[in-house]
Amino acid sequence: MAITQLSEQEILRRESMNKLRELGIEPYPAPLYPVNATAKGIEAEYDPEKGNLQDVCIAGRIMSRRIMGAASFMELQDETGRIQVYVKRDEICPGEDKTMYNTVFKKLLDIGDVIGIKGFAFITQTGQLSVHAKELTVLSKSLRVLPIVKEMDGKVFDAFSDPELRYRQRYVDLIVNPQVKETFVKRAKIIATMREYFNAAGCLEVETPILQAIPGGATARPFITHHNALDIDLYMRIANELYLKRLIVGGFSGVYEFAKDFRNEGMDKTHNPEFTCMEIYVAYKDYIWMMEFVEKMLNKIAMNVNGTTKVKIGEHEVDFGGTFRRLPILEAIKEYAGVDVKGMSEDELRETCKKLNVEIEPSMGKGKLIDAIFGEYCEHNLIQPTFITDYPVEMSPLTKRHRTDPTLTERFELFVCGKELANAYSELNDPVDQLERFEEQARLKSKGDDEAMFIDYDFVRALEYGMPPTSGLGMGIDRLTMFMTGQTTIQDVLFFPQMRPEIFGSKENKDKE
Repeated sequence: MAITQLSEQEILRRESMNKLRELGIEPYPAPLYPVNATAKGIEAEYDPEKGNLQDVCIAGRIMSRRIMGAASFMELQDETGRIQVYVKRDEICPGEDKTMYNTVFKKLLDIGDVIGIKGFAFITQTGQLSVHAKELTVLSKSLRVLPIVKEMDGKVFDAFSDPELRYRQRYVDLIVNPQVKETFVKRAKIIATMREYFNAAGCLEVETPILQAIPGGATARPFITHHNALDIDLYMRIANELYLKRLIVGGFSGVYEFAKDFRNEGMDKTHNPEFTCMEIYVAYKDYIWMMEFVEKMLNKIAMNVNGTTKVKIGEHEVDFGGTFRRLPILEAIKEYAGVDVKGMSEDELRETCKKLNVEIEPSMGKGKLIDAIFGEYCEHNLIQPTFITDYPVEMSPLTKRHRTDPTLTERFELFVCGKELANAYSELNDPVDQLERFEEQARLKSKGDDEAMFIDYDFVRALEYGMPPTSGLGMGIDRLTMFMTGQTTIQDVLFFPQMRPEIFGSKENKDKE
């Protein structure tokens, strides 16, 4: 049963598939094909004076064809790029039978089909590097028509640019917009650089549970699922913090994890309900040490990915080199909102929010009220990398109190282009203080704050065995990739961003296609 009503061209392609089989040519043969060259590799290695690369085997997708009687040209695209292929009837069809060329190549192959070519590299009379085909093999018949981009007089036609279609059909996006691959290649390079950096610092990469009995480590609304065998509800993790700190208690001096986290919250250009977060915890360090650690890491990432510390993000040029500004959050509010909120009670903060026209909810406590003012007046001003430091205790239930002011905590958030990129603490390791902070979160939850933390008694018990002084950091990999690649939406750095499911076979869906 077809998933949608077939177009005329799709019907013709299925007929071509059947005719190939009638000719004894399997359109989907066994996967082994002895590829020994790529488009980019041939371009880099071929030397016409040496006459090398005389036995190449390349595979890819047909992206264009020019059929000219007994000889034709086509453009083949593989993972590395495109290369021209020259096909001559008498070369690929030795002897009397010319079926492979006259019927298969000219009539039954289409743009989008995956084929293999064995032959040799050469330069055409017009100076074009090409592969002269000696043998052609059908590897996969394409039954759908590609939205091929056309250019004429500097103008682009038929571009596959609709965001919804691109995100839903990322496989098509990658075929016809090959520049998209570069973003994901850079994403992989970012993660590889971070691993190298952490491993060199003596940290161990670990894995912690995704399904958790208590969603801890952040203030966020979790996804809930049910475990049938245990007959209990479980939560998709919103953070991996508390499990990593248990490992510090257990004796590891440094651990990190690239974690898939899940938060049942809104979706926009910078938020996806499923996202990748890196968290790292290092014993015997504090948040000041972590700031320097992060500066050096981001400098290294920018250089490895882009060859420079300066990155164009929207209309701004952001420099990830050198030392970042350090600005206490209460000083930031004083600087950008013009009010001093230090020492204010919850009622005074509510009144201040009203005067500043900051929207608030009745369930908000002191921490969220201060955060609301900061979000409204400060965040958008923080373009260059800036460490916002020394958050009030009410905003940081897992953070050690500040060594000189017990109403504050040793915490920083790193902001770039008005968005949070990282969150770090000198970790709270006092079990009595931690339990009191959890109980305050429980009070907020009872008032209706569905993002407030649960009380994790097992984590408190772990702290009671003694956790050494520790610094921890969480950093969003999706947002970091956005910044390092100059993308403005999180959907452009996720292969498959979350979307409403399609209803296949409906007229509405067919119209979208």
